Amino acid sequence: MKKSRSLRTRLTLLVAAAVAIAVAVSAVGCWYLVYRQLSWQINDSLWESKPPPDQVRYVQGHCSPNPTSDEWWQHGPPLREAVQIVYPDKSRCVMGSVGMKVSEKAKAAAQGPRDYRDFYDGEDDDGRPMRIMVANVFPDVSVMVGRPLHELNSSMRNLAVLLAGVAAGGVLLAAWAGLVVSRTALRPVGRLTKAVEHIAHTEDLDTRIPVEGEDEIARLSQSFNAMTASLAGSRDRQRQLVADAGHELRTPLTTLRTNIDLLLRSEQTGRQLDPGAKERLLVNVKAQFAELSSLVGDLLQLARGDTDHEPHVELALHDVVKAAVGRAELRGARVTTDLSPWFVVGNAVSLERAVLNLIENAAKFGPGGEVEVRLREGVVTVRDHGPGIPEEELPHVFERFWRSPSARGLPGSGLGLAIVAQAVAEAGGEVRLDNAPGGGVVATIKLPGNLTPHSESAKSG
Repeated sequence: MKKSRSLRTRLTLLVAAAVAIAVAVSAVGCWYLVYRQLSWQINDSLWESKPPPDQVRYVQGHCSPNPTSDEWWQHGPPLREAVQIVYPDKSRCVMGSVGMKVSEKAKAAAQGPRDYRDFYDGEDDDGRPMRIMVANVFPDVSVMVGRPLHELNSSMRNLAVLLAGVAAGGVLLAAWAGLVVSRTALRPVGRLTKAVEHIAHTEDLDTRIPVEGEDEIARLSQSFNAMTASLAGSRDRQRQLVADAGHELRTPLTTLRTNIDLLLRSEQTGRQLDPGAKERLLVNVKAQFAELSSLVGDLLQLARGDTDHEPHVELALHDVVKAAVGRAELRGARVTTDLSPWFVVGNAVSLERAVLNLIENAAKFGPGGEVEVRLREGVVTVRDHGPGIPEEELPHVFERFWRSPSARGLPGSGLGLAIVAQAVAEAGGEVRLDNAPGGGVVATIKLPGNLTPHSESAKSG
């Protein structure tokens, strides 16, 4: 398999190729402009060198097969170019020692209108290239004036060699500049790569990349730092969860082991326990198992990642609250409800669990398990009429495994309100606990949504 080039090599080659194309286009354009300019100058020179009419008339009357210059130039200045007269039948009269091949353009010029002229590349009698002008002088008479192209061709060849050398030097310079630019531009990428490799090798999520400037590389570095910080926070939360879970599990497991050891010792020694004591012991074991089951379920609820969640869909929040109230009443809570329609996007199971936790938490402290639940325009309130919560404890109520000193004798794991906070945050809402006027605690959940389902809103729109 062909090995791919590095980004630095590709960037250098790209810069060199771009400059090479630009230099090549510029060189070709320069060569063409110079060629056209010199050609125009030769054309102007040929037109200015056209022999005067009296000279042409003299030639017509004294044309000889091999004339000499002295015969013609007595009626005009010496000619620097090759000159000859052409007739419609392609016959000619050469003015000088160099003749030119008669073309169809020369014949057409002899038959053309007065002051007709044309320029083209032709040859002399020996096949050497020439720049030729043909022009009508008199009716049925045209004159051809030519100049050899060897000087022009030689100059253009020299110019082509010069431009090729300049282009080659420009490409080499561009390649060097591209290498320097790529090294400078990719230096932050190199630092980022080393940091990623360091993290992959050491799993050190505290590594940070220095951010310089406000360009795309700086934004990438900031995003990477934010990602590692988020991962580090997630790792710390997992470690804290494991540590807290281990601490909370230690007490019921110790109690279970003690009770089971007592039962086993009784069976092994043959000393039977008092039936009442044995029953209390078994009831305690069952309660500890129930507490462990509840704690494990709460831990699983908190530990699941975002990818484990069921997809969020539009749902009727009032139906979710009604279902939570029904489950709470089956467990002994006495709930008074006042619910109005409200539709949100979220997970029905998580939100029902959150509302149920709030109702059960309120039923523990309300006299006779009485709880008031209300839903108005996306705000769910759950209120009890118990003793309330000290103000200094309110900031801690949603922390994992935190329990109020006054509630540590009651059943529970200290994870219920943490589960509420997680479920509400996943649905894009907010939750808080406050002491209610007149006594008791009121829990408030605010969830974004609508009074009608989205599908009905779309139909009405």
